[in-house]
Amino acid sequence: MFIDIAKIYIKAGDGGDGAVAFHREKYVAAGGPDGGDGGRGGNIVFVADKNMNTLMDFRYKRKYVAKDGENGGKNKCSGANAEDLIIKVPLGTLIKDAQSGLIIKDMSDGQNFIAAKGGRGGWGNQHFATPTRQIPRFAKPGEPGEQRMVQLELKLIADVGLVGFPNVGKSTFLSVVSSAKPKIANYHFTTLVPNLGVVHAFEDKDFVLADIPGLIEGASSGVGLGTSFLRHVDRCRLIIHVVDISSSEGRDPIADFKAINSELKKHSDRLSSLPQIVVGNKCDIAYDMNAIEKFKDYVTKLGYPFFLISAASKNGIKEVIAKTVEMLDNLPDTLIYDPEITINEQPVKKTAQDFSVNVHDGIYYVEAEWLPKIMSGINYNDFESMNYFQRVLRNSGIIDRLEQMGIKEGDTVNIYDFEFEFLK
Repeated sequence: MFIDIAKIYIKAGDGGDGAVAFHREKYVAAGGPDGGDGGRGGNIVFVADKNMNTLMDFRYKRKYVAKDGENGGKNKCSGANAEDLIIKVPLGTLIKDAQSGLIIKDMSDGQNFIAAKGGRGGWGNQHFATPTRQIPRFAKPGEPGEQRMVQLELKLIADVGLVGFPNVGKSTFLSVVSSAKPKIANYHFTTLVPNLGVVHAFEDKDFVLADIPGLIEGASSGVGLGTSFLRHVDRCRLIIHVVDISSSEGRDPIADFKAINSELKKHSDRLSSLPQIVVGNKCDIAYDMNAIEKFKDYVTKLGYPFFLISAASKNGIKEVIAKTVEMLDNLPDTLIYDPEITINEQPVKKTAQDFSVNVHDGIYYVEAEWLPKIMSGINYNDFESMNYFQRVLRNSGIIDRLEQMGIKEGDTVNIYDFEFEFLK
């Protein structure tokens, strides 16, 4: 099954907690603090895989969580860093912010991309020893890993796109110029997914050709299959516009040509400005020569190269391929989209600024997703550890919020069932 859009949740691993430990050794009376640091959490890394051509793997699995770093140990032993979680996607996949739809990364350059960074490990108590604080009984917890919802959108990488109404012979054309084996039949919409084929034109002149499922009038607004697959011609450098010239279905070639170009323009200004080669297919069964000449005059006056072919009998195919290679040599490289948003601009549940304060029966309740992690590393019986906790509350803005809400000295503050009296 061809899947080209998927929305997934990614979360990097949390950093390991620093350790609270003291050196114990025979004949060493006061070894001092030796708690090790926590390890780094695993990153979420996207890797472009040339052997993949669909996002089918993301249809059923939509949550990807990297492992957490290991906690620190005694004897200044640091916890191990967690392995990165590798997510493979097809070459040409766009990674977008799910909420805004803005592009984070275009996986067309073959470079690995870290979409969510693992949290740093917390410091062990060895780092908090000072001449006046020689036995620190607290350590830092690891930082949480980044997390976000992203949308994956596949835009096939092809040099040339085949466009045209259903049943005009695009799939037959692809099958005779490449080794691709698309479904071919004498009825509309036999092609339901984009097909790619590599065309070996000359010894050193290869290009990738994409057969896009048949477009119809209204495709850009959701009619037929166009709304799903127009995106796959976005990257193309050149368009081969296939028109049924035989009039076997009673269609007007000029009207069909205008309709398809109109849909391309509605979808993207860039598509409408791409160079085109116009191909009149099924010339071997054509009976209205006047209609053919009229259509030829129309497209050539617009400046498009025009060829009469019969894809079924391979008549005229070589001339089209030769012209395609000639035009590609003078066109820019395949389009690669620039990022529209950097990783630091995206909403990441990592900062210590997200909290809520509510008052019930005179008690101030403080809640924040990041607080339990901090509190797990606090020694409430240690003066220095409590000073550190107080600094966290002050630096995060919680103390300021409490004062803005009118808290008075002696009032009770509850943070996840840990209660204390507020002192100024």
